Amino acid sequence: MAEKDKEQIPVNEYEQELTTDLDDDTPDKPKGMRLHTKIFIGLAVGVIGGLAANWTLGGNNEWVVWTVENFTRPIGQLFLSLLLMIVVPLVFSSLVVGVAGIGDIRKLGRIGFKSFAYTLVISAISVFIGLGLANTIRPGERISPETAAELKAKFSSAGTVATEAQRKAAEASQTDSALMQAVKTIVPSNPFNSISGASPNMLHIMFFALIIGIAITLLPSPVSAPFVGVMESLFAVTTKIIDIVMKFAPYAVACLLFNNIAQFGLELLQSLGWFVITVLLGLSIHFFGVYSLSVWFLSKINPIEFFKRVQTVILTAFSTSSSNATLPTALRVSHENLGVPKEINSFVLTVGATANQNGTALYEGVTVLFLAQLAGVELTIALQLMVVYLAILGGIGTAGVPSGSIPFIIGILFMIGIDPALIAIILGVDRILDMCRTTLNVVGDLTAATFVARSEGYELLKTPENVGIG
Repeated sequence: MAEKDKEQIPVNEYEQELTTDLDDDTPDKPKGMRLHTKIFIGLAVGVIGGLAANWTLGGNNEWVVWTVENFTRPIGQLFLSLLLMIVVPLVFSSLVVGVAGIGDIRKLGRIGFKSFAYTLVISAISVFIGLGLANTIRPGERISPETAAELKAKFSSAGTVATEAQRKAAEASQTDSALMQAVKTIVPSNPFNSISGASPNMLHIMFFALIIGIAITLLPSPVSAPFVGVMESLFAVTTKIIDIVMKFAPYAVACLLFNNIAQFGLELLQSLGWFVITVLLGLSIHFFGVYSLSVWFLSKINPIEFFKRVQTVILTAFSTSSSNATLPTALRVSHENLGVPKEINSFVLTVGATANQNGTALYEGVTVLFLAQLAGVELTIALQLMVVYLAILGGIGTAGVPSGSIPFIIGILFMIGIDPALIAIILGVDRILDMCRTTLNVVGDLTAATFVARSEGYELLKTPENVGIG
């Protein structure tokens, strides 16, 4: 029996890293240095090397330019191309699977509707908070005009294909009404053309996936199950590719950061600091403000008592950076410490691990605006509303694993005509921000579960005396 149990222990290093972060004595702890530690080292190497080159030789030095063009830039571009390669299948499959998971809405009725409505509203609030802060603080513009001009010349011209496509679309729509423009912008007339272009139209792809997911929920399970199985397999494959590609991330981060820091110096790091402050401020406002108001008015729970009872979930989410890895803990804590019935728990939290990712939606919105500001690309109100739409759907479709939002952000950047190489600037700090936004994601699932349970007439916090709070 013991031998059989040993065979069932997961041997995948990625799964081990997600499930054993809190236990230093676990028998199947991954060997060697953890990936996020390697990425931090890559960050340090890229920053130190870039600053040394910038201060001693200058960004236009012949040796620096040769090193960037023949060594560090190709390595960085390889990493970005590998991520871009999986954007379309990842976005499509994850969004279909995420929405199809609401298939139980026909059985659960009001519970499914309330969960989905709550997710959309709270996610929209989180994105608007992020965009409001990014437009107010404007972290990407806290650099000198000279550096801003260089950044614009370098990074806003690389998305030529996307920009040209947008220009033609804008010219074609000048005679259309506002409603007609909205229809053409969101709904694809041929989704295969949206996928096959040099710059895939993420808005069309996500809308198409959303419609397919909704249709699946309305079909009998025997009819939809084979297709859902294919999408789940595709989702698993693309998630594994992210795992493989991210193993290369420490070296790519070092090279990509060297490219930018060697040319633009310390100002980029200062702007990055403002970006981190903006994200953390947005997450804090949503965590302590929006969630507190939600549990107080909708769930009828004292916010201090709520956060006290879910502290174990908070620690697990922060440590693993994975909604999926935190799900077992969230299921136990919400039932034992909050009193949410299991029939509500199993639906809301399971679907929420993929679909209700408020922190990810906020992060994606802030990141896109920050990088657009760095590249000198002014996003109009219409484009920012499009970012809201993409970020909300991105929150639904993003894989619940570390760095799962990076491919989505790269796809959006490419779509709006910004060189995705700019993503390198935030990759070094993505891990710590990932830990914070995952915490927001998971706690958001718990607020949704308590809201649904309270609205269904259940009395919360009625827990056995011997159940430890946490």
